[in-house]
Amino acid sequence: MVKFLNLKYPILQAPIGSAATVNLAATVSNMGGMGSLPLTWEDPDEVKQSVSELLEQTDKPFFVNFVIGFPSISIEENLESALEAGAPAVTFSWGQPGKLIDRAHRANSLVGVQVGSVAGAKQAIDDGADFIICQGVEAGGHVQSTTPLSDLLSAIVEITDSIPIVAAGGLSNGNDLARVFNQGASAMLLGTRFVATIESIAHPDYKQAIIEAESRDSINTQCFNRLWANASHRVLRNRTIDDWEAAGCPQPGLRPGEDEILAECSINGRIVRYDDSPPVETTEGQILECCLYAGTGCGDISDIPNVGRLLSDIWSEYQAISNHEC
Repeated sequence: MVKFLNLKYPILQAPIGSAATVNLAATVSNMGGMGSLPLTWEDPDEVKQSVSELLEQTDKPFFVNFVIGFPSISIEENLESALEAGAPAVTFSWGQPGKLIDRAHRANSLVGVQVGSVAGAKQAIDDGADFIICQGVEAGGHVQSTTPLSDLLSAIVEITDSIPIVAAGGLSNGNDLARVFNQGASAMLLGTRFVATIESIAHPDYKQAIIEAESRDSINTQCFNRLWANASHRVLRNRTIDDWEAAGCPQPGLRPGEDEILAECSINGRIVRYDDSPPVETTEGQILECCLYAGTGCGDISDIPNVGRLLSDIWSEYQAISNHEC
């Protein structure tokens, strides 16, 4: 295992969409992990402000994430704003950043690239990525991969030398950390587990649904694709999915309840059925019929702790397993 960025805990918080805030990211970093912020859909001024606020709240490592593959979004402009504000690390997902890696390096920022295949990992390494995020199909949220994490991680480890690999997908506890360490990962990235924390601004009913769910309740689908076409995503099964599947999984324009407004939110505005926006604290309406992102690791989540206790508990569990194996 490579010591990843000298973190107290080699645990990264995934950029969990609207459930992530400056406060959550700063708390994760200050408690010894590595927090993150998703900044793809912010305007450049908002990007700069978010990074500046995060730097005011922590002097520990954190990263900002940009999703590639949306022609209408100027990733270059937002990246420039993040780098000017002093973001210490940047990650890219859903595409290869290419020369954007060089731009980040010129600003002395580290770069990670999320991949779902060996070919993607090879390309990212060739382009100069500092670390690879290996995402298995078990991951919650939008899923690049079609391969189980264990298989993909083993294959990517074989083609890397000293480049750290961060494992992602269906992970939630110290046992998972021990498992990916044994396969050659340097750290793990958690999304669903951080959604179900006190500091997350996910809606309380969403958090409760996660801790009540079994792994089998997490399914990979394209049901919630109204605003992100042709992207698979892993969510908790709910009425929206059941009704869509009962209708034969029809294409947009033919889906049951397609124009129904499920909820209203001060952050995301109106949430229409099949939107990919998850409910947050200020969302009001049919919460459990919205998009509830969750990886298969939800089956091992049974509480809603604060971030500090979560990180400490995961590390203690990992150490107990390691000491037992010794």
